[in-house]
Amino acid sequence: MLRKMYDWILARAASQYAGWWLAMLAFAEASFFPVPPDTLLVPMALARPHRAFHLALICTLGSVIGGAFGYAIGFYLFNQLATPILAAYHYQAAFAAFQQRFATYGLALILIKGLTPIPYKIVTIATGAARFNFPLFMAASLLTRGGRFFLEAALLWRYGDRAERLIEKHLPWALGATAFGVVLGFVILKYV
Repeated sequence: MLRKMYDWILARAASQYAGWWLAMLAFAEASFFPVPPDTLLVPMALARPHRAFHLALICTLGSVIGGAFGYAIGFYLFNQLATPILAAYHYQAAFAAFQQRFATYGLALILIKGLTPIPYKIVTIATGAARFNFPLFMAASLLTRGGRFFLEAALLWRYGDRAERLIEKHLPWALGATAFGVVLGFVILKYV
């Protein structure tokens, strides 16, 4: 089953519409959706290593634009939209703790949490709800999200063939490690 899913993702990653799917996933993850765009970026860069940096740019721009949407949710619609989204993901306590830390460490939190597997939508919504400086938030998002996705692209461009062979050889372990990273991000969000 894992092999079929992996092959399906690789086939879609090589399609002519793959860039649009990547941009939409990056946008959604930065504002309301729980699946990180890396789940498409990695197989897409493996399918077309010569386009890894182009894909990182698409992912970065989609994420930053999605971050602006998440900011707007927090700024304009926190009570109407953000509260139900946070409740759906059981993030209320984590969000309250984040807001307290945000008052003190705002910019540093945006930069640090944008690089981690912690759901970026929490950062974007909290930043809007805290009414953080929007241009500074956008610049920090561009820096941190671009840094993350371009680093992945560079590693996949450089080690793509080896990475693909390792993933294919150890697919269950690779998916397990990815799932572990996502779960670890949620744990860090909740307790840090």
